[in-house]
Amino acid sequence: MKQKKKIAIQGWPGANHEIAAKAYFEDDKLEVIPCLTFPDLFQTLKEDRSIYGIIAIENTLVGSLLPNYTMLKDSDLLIIGEYKLRIKHQLMALPGQSIEDIREVHSHPMALAQCEEFFKAYPHIKLIESEDTALSAKRISEEKITGIAAIASELAASMYKLNIIASGIETNKRNYTRFLVITDRALTETDELLAQNRINKASLVFSLPHDEGSLSKVLTVLSFYNINLTKIQSLPIVGQEWEYLFYVDVTFNDYKRYLQSLDAIRPLCKKLKILGEYEKGKQSYPIQNGNTVETANHE
Repeated sequence: MKQKKKIAIQGWPGANHEIAAKAYFEDDKLEVIPCLTFPDLFQTLKEDRSIYGIIAIENTLVGSLLPNYTMLKDSDLLIIGEYKLRIKHQLMALPGQSIEDIREVHSHPMALAQCEEFFKAYPHIKLIESEDTALSAKRISEEKITGIAAIASELAASMYKLNIIASGIETNKRNYTRFLVITDRALTETDELLAQNRINKASLVFSLPHDEGSLSKVLTVLSFYNINLTKIQSLPIVGQEWEYLFYVDVTFNDYKRYLQSLDAIRPLCKKLKILGEYEKGKQSYPIQNGNTVETANHE
């Protein structure tokens, strides 16, 4: 019998991290290991090298999750893939209640912020921050709490047997989160992907001398080798004033040409680390029970 893949997620079962994980692996039978915080997730992967992890890295509304870049750099984990998920928020409560019965809504602060416009029509409802969307739904279900609702996913409503009393309450309907799948080097599928000629994206981090035009020189070299820069994020280097780490995502059509570009920029960089080489991720919409419909495979 094929052994279940184990994957650590940030949040509780039913969270968007689980939906993205199942969509990426195309497997509903993953063994999910919930971690309340991202540091907990990285610690879990450090202690058990046999499992995968999935972390949110950026959102189209709020931007990059900067601490996750640092934790990824400082770990010896590799990115093996990505998934871009359309985030859709549902308002849910115990069966038999309507929105007029609700006096409080509990959810993660980001989910609450993304639904503020909806609640302007219901000034009697108080918004309460909690650790996690799905965990809020679980508590309402297990403790049989009436008068309180949660904002969470359709999967959470199904898992915890709550009724959705308002669907798609997010203000912005173009709300996507990009998730990275990470794991120990021993579990990577890089060789298999290379053999199938499927690696076409990489995530890198490097620092540069504090010299005029140093970043421009690196970008010029990447352009010469037909490497497409799809993301750049700078973070200060602690203890080194006015010096920065640059996290970049690049895409390419020729893996050998990509390797040549790395050789060309190494002399220009103070440090260069490959965080992962993988296949560009699909972009999907969630539907009932956490399944997804793929809509694109592009940046």
